[in-house]
Amino acid sequence: MHRYRSHTCGALRDSHIDQTVRLSGWCHRIRDHGGVLFIDLRDHYGLTQCVADPDSPAFAQAEKLRSEWVVRIDGKARRRPAGTENPELPTGEVEIYVTEIEVLGPAGELPLPVFGEQEYPEDIRLKYRFLDLRREKLHQNIMTRGAIVDSMRRRMKEQGFFEFQTPILTASSPEGARDFLVPSRIHPGKFYALPQAPQQYKQLLMMSGFDRYFQIAPCFRDEDPRADRLPGEFYQLDLEMSFVEQDDVFAAVEPVITGVFEEFAKGKPVTKNWPRIPFAEAIRKYGSDKPDLRNPLLMQDVSEHFRGSGFKVF
Repeated sequence: MHRYRSHTCGALRDSHIDQTVRLSGWCHRIRDHGGVLFIDLRDHYGLTQCVADPDSPAFAQAEKLRSEWVVRIDGKARRRPAGTENPELPTGEVEIYVTEIEVLGPAGELPLPVFGEQEYPEDIRLKYRFLDLRREKLHQNIMTRGAIVDSMRRRMKEQGFFEFQTPILTASSPEGARDFLVPSRIHPGKFYALPQAPQQYKQLLMMSGFDRYFQIAPCFRDEDPRADRLPGEFYQLDLEMSFVEQDDVFAAVEPVITGVFEEFAKGKPVTKNWPRIPFAEAIRKYGSDKPDLRNPLLMQDVSEHFRGSGFKVF
């Protein structure tokens, strides 16, 4: 048998009943029901209930376990007693009767709990980010983000776009914020800039004849935080096309964005045909053919106009 596991904590089903298995993971929750210990063992793939009673050869070791200890558990898979099944878990029909426990990594008292979704101050969550990311909601957010990126990447490639990775250390570019600067070791007093966007590189790629470029691009801007992004860095779906008109760009982008929302909307309705509102119509209420676009009150009113039409303006 493998040194650490024969199965993951999300793999066991009815078909594994009566098999001897080995699991490794974190002690998510430990419950004592009248001398019978229930250990919810967690890994990246899921959760499995493990049981140790006084007749188990591993009972004494099980009594020492604490939350978030990393352990290896050997035992036999068996069906849960009638009425104790958990339909919310893929492994909810089975449990492991523990015969052996090896502590791989004990843990001290936790500064914030992993079990449950209690709110904790942001400074503590950031200081102990490795614990924060063990929480189910945060873990799922990370996995969903990766799935969305995969979906965008697949949809772009299906339309003939090719993915590039552009340089991170670059020269300063005229964007809308301050650059982050990195000192050069070889040239004292000289600095690289982190890209605010891959604008210049993607235009060079078009000049080189690559025709359709895209990138899940990191962008670095020395600016104050906003509601939808971190201070200093964010990622964007960046693209460029050659020999196209405006409608070609719409035709390329709309199915990508719409498809991603359909895939991850969890049943919520998604508009498939994007309405197009001329700029002049959006600002007609202001009674001027040349509005002052620098006026924040104007943009706030435009946002209200779009919001009433089912749009969201960023």
